[in-house]
Amino acid sequence: MLLGCIGDDFTGSSDLANTLAKQGMRVVQYTGVPSSAAEASVEAGVVALKSRSIDPAEAVRQSLEALAWLQAQGCEQFFFKYCSTFDSTPEGNIGPVADALAEALDAHRVIVCPAFPGTGRSIYQGHLFVNDTLLSESGLQNHPLTPMTDPDIRRWLRPQTKYDVGHVAAPAVFAGVDAIRKALDEQHEDGKRLIVVDALRDEDLMQIGAAADGLPLITGGSGVALGLPENFRRRGLITGSGAAWQGESGKCVALSGSCSIATREQVARHCESSPSMEIVAADVIEGRLTSQAVADFLINADGVPLAYSSADPAVVKEVQAHFGRERSAEALESFFADVARCVVAAGINRLLTAGGETSGAVVEGLKLNTLEIGPEIDPGVPALRAGEHLVIALKSGNFGAPDYFEKAARVLGATG
Repeated sequence: MLLGCIGDDFTGSSDLANTLAKQGMRVVQYTGVPSSAAEASVEAGVVALKSRSIDPAEAVRQSLEALAWLQAQGCEQFFFKYCSTFDSTPEGNIGPVADALAEALDAHRVIVCPAFPGTGRSIYQGHLFVNDTLLSESGLQNHPLTPMTDPDIRRWLRPQTKYDVGHVAAPAVFAGVDAIRKALDEQHEDGKRLIVVDALRDEDLMQIGAAADGLPLITGGSGVALGLPENFRRRGLITGSGAAWQGESGKCVALSGSCSIATREQVARHCESSPSMEIVAADVIEGRLTSQAVADFLINADGVPLAYSSADPAVVKEVQAHFGRERSAEALESFFADVARCVVAAGINRLLTAGGETSGAVVEGLKLNTLEIGPEIDPGVPALRAGEHLVIALKSGNFGAPDYFEKAARVLGATG
């Protein structure tokens, strides 16, 4: 294994795995830290954790455990993957985990770059944009767990890290590899350890990736990993080949727990033409709705049926205020995991999930330990083989085209 990756949620990890696979690496995604060694043919391993919103000390512990396993597989470079919208809070986990990994690897020029131009995320003058809108005005300020109210990544990161935060501005990035390396060196000499790097285009990410050759640790969204495989290819270390995708022809069902604007639009569109069932959080928490009832609906409905709890942020806040944020989140995650177990036990072999927490709960509930990376459905969302007769897609809330559910069902059923 050449490149060892640690993701702070399951959808983001599959996003990263997708990026690396498209650039020619043989990639496997692992759910949690594996208990045995990886196959020798794996060139990039992605250890998917569910650590984005947990206690920072526990996130650090899990991340260091993942790092130790990846080091044992022989990795020579490491990547810490978090969301392209930098989902965290001032007391969040990105800084503590980045600090711990940097210290363990003796890394001093640590790139921080959540940019993903393919999905409209760019960084300019240290500020994160979603298309032409500042992050704090994009709808992410209403995220139920990690409301992003400040678009300045430098300012958002500073309370989370013990180190000074640096910045490589767009002019240096536009000037190419040598200028980026020089700017990183200058920031290091100025006492900066975590260094936010501007990026507006895929070309910028390729240049940043080339500049990162030889750096022990890179952090960011999946976009900044775009240029890393080429460093290994230049040295003749990667094959650039992968297995052909073989989908499944059985029934496909969808589960959505994301409240993002993108997912709510996708849900609304899908409901116009496909059977759907809204899951009301209060009904779940107070026991009026069972997971088996939802599973029965999905199993018996025609087409690609959808069960969703993708409510407006104002509704989510009301539920959290009444029942408590943690209780509400845990109840819905457990519920979706139960529904997934029921439908898979009934023979469903194509499963779509939307939302990071929902996807993580489903993966854990189904005990899916290893995911093979298939073709891309939409930017950042690959098809995944989860078992001999089970294929899935794990979508981050903010990703996907308006017709995502229909498109994903087709890809999961495709062969060759």
